[in-house]
Amino acid sequence: MPLEEIALSLTRSVLPARVGALLRESDARIDRFISERIDAPLPGFVPSDFVEVYSALKALRTGYLTTGDMFCEWGSGFGVAASLAAMLRFNAYGIEIQEDLVRAARSLAEDFNLSVQFFHGSFIPPGGEAITDTVDEFSWLEPGGLCAQEEMGLDPDDFDVIFAYPWPGEAHVIEALFEEYAAVGALLLTYNGLEDIKLFRKKAVK
Repeated sequence: MPLEEIALSLTRSVLPARVGALLRESDARIDRFISERIDAPLPGFVPSDFVEVYSALKALRTGYLTTGDMFCEWGSGFGVAASLAAMLRFNAYGIEIQEDLVRAARSLAEDFNLSVQFFHGSFIPPGGEAITDTVDEFSWLEPGGLCAQEEMGLDPDDFDVIFAYPWPGEAHVIEALFEEYAAVGALLLTYNGLEDIKLFRKKAVK
């Protein structure tokens, strides 16, 4: 089933006070987390531009682009995107392979009284390894191991919006996984570096 790219027109406006507070606190915690691990950094942990991500999520909401309220962040890190989604009244989930980041995400969401569920493990569904085998050896996309979806009791096709920040060389893998496993009509939102956010919708085969 093909993916249709949807143009997003994003405008940065004054952030709501609670959103601004979340982003300031997340920035401080992420900086502290990175500095404490300066001699043993986590591979592939690079935060998104969360103001840009919030603008994109808000555009999905105000433009009535989603088919429902279920949101999942693949590779959720500190869970900031999932927390922002919860602030925008999505039913938000996050999946993260690094257990200490899962703990940090849960702590951040709890401190802001946000209903977000974070799960430790891989977001790659069973059978998805055939797709991830196309990733080169320098990628940080991690197949195998603990599958978080088994613990969640939810599959990719249960979500209306999936967000991911692909590592360089991974975008085609994220898109292929989404195309294979997401529901028809679902949206894939990806952050691809400075001022580069892409939105795709999974279309039915005619």
